[in-house]
Amino acid sequence: MVKKTIGGVLLMTLLLAAGALAVLVGLGFYLSPQDPLKKVDAIVVVSGGDTKKRTEEGIKLFKAGYAPYLIFSGAAREGISNALVMKHLAEAGGVPTEVILIEEKSRDTLENAALTAPIIREKDFRSIILITSPYHQRRAYLAFREELGEDFLILNHSAIDEGWRKKNWWQNEETLYLTLAELQKILFYGLIKR
Repeated sequence: MVKKTIGGVLLMTLLLAAGALAVLVGLGFYLSPQDPLKKVDAIVVVSGGDTKKRTEEGIKLFKAGYAPYLIFSGAAREGISNALVMKHLAEAGGVPTEVILIEEKSRDTLENAALTAPIIREKDFRSIILITSPYHQRRAYLAFREELGEDFLILNHSAIDEGWRKKNWWQNEETLYLTLAELQKILFYGLIKR
């Protein structure tokens, strides 16, 4: 009887550990959806996190022919806007000025989506590739989905982040904080949209 109880406890412990690991890994994959890429009307890059890496990824996809336009979104914290800095980086990288659109007033993800949507509608775009950091991808997607509607094609594509990985985000303090903060913001976003 004692052996059966010990075996049952060990089995339950293993199942709980496997379940916890599945939740940890699953959360990383939930936060960082990635879609197969195809040609779209525009590439939208939102500032924040590693803005330079996000911008470089947008430029790379533009040069690879995925879209004829680049849209940069992000406000100034002090002085020049993030969107304008991103535009200058793109121009320096060989992107023609006339295909770069900027939104310079947004201060957070919800505003990125709300203030970029009118630019997208004005140009009559029907599809975008949305670029941000991997841990931020889901929240950005939800905000843009809310603004652009269910029929609008949004392809998720993250820039590489130097530290965050969806398979092991819990292994250091900084990425643990980033992940849990994103989850909290997504939950809050869901509550305010009800």
